[in-house]
Formats: sequence, C-alpha cells, structure tokens
Amino acid sequence: MKKSVMTLAVTATVGFGTIFGGTYTTEAASISGLKGEQSNIQEKRSDINSTITQKNNQISDLQNQQANVLSEITRLDKAISDSTNKINETNAKLESTKAEILKLQGEMEVIKDRIEKRNILLKDRARSYQETGGMVNYIDVLMGASSFSDFVGRANAVVTIMEADQAILKEHEADKQALETKQEQVTANLASIEKMAADLQKLKQQLNVQKAEKDKALASLKEQEAEAHEGVMDLQEQDALLAAQQTAIQQAIKMEQEAQAKAAAAAEAKATAAAEAAKRAASTTASSGSSSSSKSASSGASSVASSGSTPGVSSGIWTQPATGYLSSGFGQRGSERHVGVDIANGASVPIVAAADGVVSRSYLSSTYGNCIFVSHSINGQVYTTVYAHMSTRLVGNGAVVKKGQQIGVMGNTGASHGQHLHFELHKGPWTQDKRYAISPVGIVPLP
Repeated sequence: MKKSVMTLAVTATVGFGTIFGGTYTTEAASISGLKGEQSNIQEKRSDINSTITQKNNQISDLQNQQANVLSEITRLDKAISDSTNKINETNAKLESTKAEILKLQGEMEVIKDRIEKRNILLKDRARSYQETGGMVNYIDVLMGASSFSDFVGRANAVVTIMEADQAILKEHEADKQALETKQEQVTANLASIEKMAADLQKLKQQLNVQKAEKDKALASLKEQEAEAHEGVMDLQEQDALLAAQQTAIQQAIKMEQEAQAKAAAAAEAKATAAAEAAKRAASTTASSGSSSSSKSASSGASSVASSGSTPGVSSGIWTQPATGYLSSGFGQRGSERHVGVDIANGASVPIVAAADGVVSRSYLSSTYGNCIFVSHSINGQVYTTVYAHMSTRLVGNGAVVKKGQQIGVMGNTGASHGQHLHFELHKGPWTQDKRYAISPVGIVPLP
C-alpha cells in the first residue's frame, strides 16, 4: 500500500484513571468523557462504513468503465489487424503491379520498335510518292502492259501494294492505340494501388493513436481502482482500529469505576479510623510523650543514566523514555516540521513507557519503523505518546503498561538515519496532520 498504515493509527484515543505516586485522582467527568468518546467512535465507524460503501460503488463503476474501454481496445486491435493484413495484401498487389509494369514496359519497347520501323517505311513511301508522283506511277505501270494478261497481273500487283500500305497504316494506328491504352491502364492501376496503400497506412496510424489513448485511459482507470481498493483497505483497517478502541474504552471505564470504588472505600476506612482514634484520645486521662520518626525515600535515579541502561523511574506522572543524548529537538528542522524529539544512543538501549497507559497501536510502519502508540488519561486529559524506529517491540495492541515498564529496544528502522528513539507527545489523539503534537520539553523528563 502506498499510504502508510501510520495514517490510520490513532484516530481516537482512550484513557483511564491513573494512580501516580500512590495518590489517585477521581473525576466522574473522566468516565463521562470516555463514554462520550465511545459515542464519537461509533459515529466515526458509521461514517467510515458509509464511505466504504461509496468506495465500493466507485470501484464497481470503474470496473464497468474498464470493461467498456477493454471492449473498445479489442475492437481497435481487430481493426488494426485487419488494416495490417490489407496493407500487406496491397503491398503484394503493388509489387505485382510493378512487375507487370516492367513486363509492359518490355512489350511497349517492342511496340515502339515496330512503330519506329513502320515510321521509317512510311517515310520512305512518302518520299517515293513525292519523287515519282505517287498514284501517277501506278497508272504508268498499268498502261505499260504489253497484253491484257500482263495488265491484269500489273493491276493485281498494284492492288496488293496499296492494300499492304493500308495494312501498315492500320497496324501502326492499332499499335499506337494499344501503347497509349496500356500506358493509361498501368498508370491508373499503380496510382490506385499507391493511394490505397497510403490510405490504409493512414488508417492504421489513426487506429494506433486511438488504441494508445484507450490504453492510457485503461491505465488511469486501473490506477483509480487500485487507489479506491487501497482506500477501502485503509478504511476497513481504521474501522477495525476503532472497534478495538471501543473495547479498550470499555476496559478503561471498568478500571476507572473500580479505582473510584477502591478510593471511596479507602476514604471511608480512613474516616472511620480517624473517628475511632479521636474517641480513644478523648477517653485517655493521662498524656504521654510520644516520638515519631519518619522515613524518607530518595530516588536512586542518577541525573545522567549510563549508556545502555534502563532510565530510572522518576517521581510524578512522567518518566524519561530512554537514556542517551538529545540529538534533535521539537520544531522546524530544515524544510520539515519535526513534531518530536530524538534521543540517540549507540548501545542497546531499553525503551520504557513514559507514563501509565494502554497501547493503542503496536506495528511496523514504513516511516516510523517499529513503533508503539500509548494512550494516557491524566487528570481527565487524554495524551498520546509515540515511540518510533525501535529494533524490537515488546508489547502488543491493547496491552496495559506502567510508567517505566520496558516496551521495546532502541533501533534504526523505518525512515531513520542512525540509531535513536523518535519520541512524540500529543495532547489528545494522534492524527495524520499531528495537530495535537506538543513539545515534551518541560513535561516529560529528557536526557
């Protein structure tokens, strides 16, 4: 999936009443707020399911569009194949016509040669007519006959010569006509075939352009469908996360109610004990000195923990999540907004929960790497802490963790450069735009 599942991680956070330093804060509004958060989550789930339905309808529409485009592509492929076959056939005809032209050119050369020879003969005849007077010579031939039979022979000879001349003229004209006809026919055939080949080639180019457009449209539709499927998967996962958080809220409400009941019972017991002590004091007639001693405990945590060690658990609500040095602070960092702080260390460093809470999400992100989101409810305020780039995660979704409890090991996973813990603090839920991110400096103990 192109989108990081991180974007779906914590859209609503859950919390629970917390015991800090042995003092329990009871607020009925906290339980009311959790119930309200449950209602909000249910509304969000309804919205998500509605969006999933819309996405599925969009996917169905995109698939129908793809089917139509595929049908068009199939038609274009067939048309391109047909035009290619016709182009091949036309090219074959073109080659055949060119071969025929070569043959005709040979025949025309023969005709031209005959015409040329006849032209020479006819020119000779014409020259002879001019020199001898043409038909007059034929009369002289006839009149010079010595007998009737000689006259008849001479007449037949003259007729034969004249018919031969007429035949030569007719053949000459026929050959010239045949030559012109063949030339016109060949020229017309060649031009027709060349035009057909050019038209088919143009048609094929147009079909290829149309197919390229359809291929592009199909690719776009497939990309849109993939994005829609991805959106559905994201929404389904988000819905699953919200459903899990609803279960966590039920657990938080139960924990809050039990803690309040215990606190009420402890307060009642304390009041009863105080009343009995007062009664005993009133009945005592003699006073006696008493001494009291007090014991104090000090934190054994050093201000600077040793490399690779688990940080000492601080008193109060928050504790340091890891030992090392602060390599990057909260705020603008170059062109990006750095919404957390980085704690770097070269050793194998344990990562601990910064406060009591419930694990909202424990997973491998493409950007955060191995990361854990923990939801906290502190005096009625929901906080979310994020622990990113770990090499190992030791707690899973829904786990209840205590302040100072190890939840992972520092690493260099995801979009990370060098081993460090990327730690975020959000006053509210974690969101994709990280609108609730605040600087942990001055709130959470840091190196």
